[in-house]
Amino acid sequence: MKKAFCILFLAIAATSCSVDPEIKPIVAADGIKEIIPEGWPQPFYRFTDNPITTDKFILGRALFYEPLFSLDNTTSCSSCHQQFAAFSQNGHQFSHGINGLLGKRNAPALQNLTWNTSLMHDGGVNNMEVFPPAPMTNPVEMGETLDHVVQKITASYKYKDLFRRAYGDDTVTTQRMFKAIAQFMGTMYSYNSKYDKVKQGSESFTASEQNGYSVFVQKCVSCHKEPLFTDYQFRNNGLAVNTNLNDSGRAHITQNPADLYKFKTPSLRNIEVSGPYMHDGRYMTLNNCLDHYTSSVVSGPTLDPLLNAGISLDAQEKSDIIAFLKTLTDHQFLSDKRYSESNQ
Repeated sequence: MKKAFCILFLAIAATSCSVDPEIKPIVAADGIKEIIPEGWPQPFYRFTDNPITTDKFILGRALFYEPLFSLDNTTSCSSCHQQFAAFSQNGHQFSHGINGLLGKRNAPALQNLTWNTSLMHDGGVNNMEVFPPAPMTNPVEMGETLDHVVQKITASYKYKDLFRRAYGDDTVTTQRMFKAIAQFMGTMYSYNSKYDKVKQGSESFTASEQNGYSVFVQKCVSCHKEPLFTDYQFRNNGLAVNTNLNDSGRAHITQNPADLYKFKTPSLRNIEVSGPYMHDGRYMTLNNCLDHYTSSVVSGPTLDPLLNAGISLDAQEKSDIIAFLKTLTDHQFLSDKRYSESNQ
């Protein structure tokens, strides 16, 4: 009887000491790889110096959802980048950080990032591997230091195992963390929307979608180039300056007055689910955005020349353009379990 009691006690004690749950990969051994869809240009970031492995992807995914990156251990990358919203922050005008603090920009969607020549609305980061320090050390977002983050991750039993699988030993460094996150973020590919299937010949547009596409090609494609629906350039699209924010845009990085109020052209892929819109989230609907281009473009010395006269659209054209834009929603991407926190 005494022996049985001891065995039961040891079993309970072992269970109570289990702190970190087991990571369930839900990723096939060959399920993560670099993808360049047919007809797409070559990406800007390549994985030559950061070879993709399933274990590095899984580590990067865990770190993306990890609140230890923030000073008070409450805020992760995923706090502002939610999968169901194409990794934007659904319904929030500004990004949310620690202590209830608000940023002054809308959290952009994250998809097809290897084609980006720069990251963030002002292009302040030029390489995906050095992107994480920006939000981590920003006092309004995560408010941490890199050294302290390394200490916290090093102390985690879960991460000892994940780093060992990914790199052969459990040493935590910023370079290892950021390369793993780059593998996770860099393989967030969105290329399976209805638009893509129409281009492949397996589906057809409705009459409204087709008309919207035709109008889009005539009046919008100069900035939102297919197939990525952005030209990655910085443009002043005529938004009235929010004097409470006084966000200078690209000029904040270059210190060049010619870049005042210029922001990176966003991709329109998954635009249906990634509102609010514009760099400061001022518009809640796609109708609001189109109304801006038809009636509220503000002139100024750095206004993009393509918008000097705004964009002429009637009510039917606006309706059809929105119908077309909804064909850019990639439902497979939005629900792909490989990118989901449920794996943690």
